[in-house]
Amino acid sequence: MKYNLSRIMKAAWKNYRKADGEITFGEALHRAWLSAKAEDVNEQRVEAAKLGAGVTEEVNTWAAWKQLGYEVIHGSKALFQAVLIWGSKGDGATYKASFFGLSQVQAIATA
Repeated sequence: MKYNLSRIMKAAWKNYRKADGEITFGEALHRAWLSAKAEDVNEQRVEAAKLGAGVTEEVNTWAAWKQLGYEVIHGSKALFQAVLIWGSKGDGATYKASFFGLSQVQAIATA
């Protein structure tokens, strides 16, 4: 597996600056590496959960849809959930993420 070292260093600097002195740069770099290594595992877990739920459409989390300029339609229920690794905390903790399909979102209205 090849890792994008530039992206890892950028993530480390971002985490270090965001922590505002609460962690060392070495710890920020460690967390960035954990996140990079967790990406493949998380991707596999999402695909397995998607397949298990019988979902064929494009899916994302609520936050990911928002970054893409969409909002989840009020009242929509997640199509499935997956347990993912949260590398940015530095301890390999896991969390349960909910995924919504393309049919459950709409473009964010801009005024």
